[in-house]
Amino acid sequence: MLIEHLPQESATKTAIRNAIDPAELEQASGEHRPDLAQWSALEMLLATIRDEIVLSRHVAIAAAGQKPGEFQPMPRPGIPPKSAQKRGMTDEQRRALDPRLRDQPTEA
Repeated sequence: MLIEHLPQESATKTAIRNAIDPAELEQASGEHRPDLAQWSALEMLLATIRDEIVLSRHVAIAAAGQKPGEFQPMPRPGIPPKSAQKRGMTDEQRRALDPRLRDQPTEA
């Protein structure tokens, strides 16, 4: 019970992870989903710093008169990849946010 609450970067959890056979890990987990793994605060901070550096590079490229590529933030746990995310809001979500839309008839 106590081991479950240790941080992922702790020596105990690292030793447990390193003791698992890679074939057994692949068989048990199937497809690797980094967006579902747990991250420590340090890993989240590093991902944020990486994103800021990439954004700064995009700004420098734009300032030089060129067109930077599309910004792709580093995937984080609990946030599905962009390919799995739906774009935009539903009508129900819009009505919840904007009181002016609450009295509008729903589209069939």
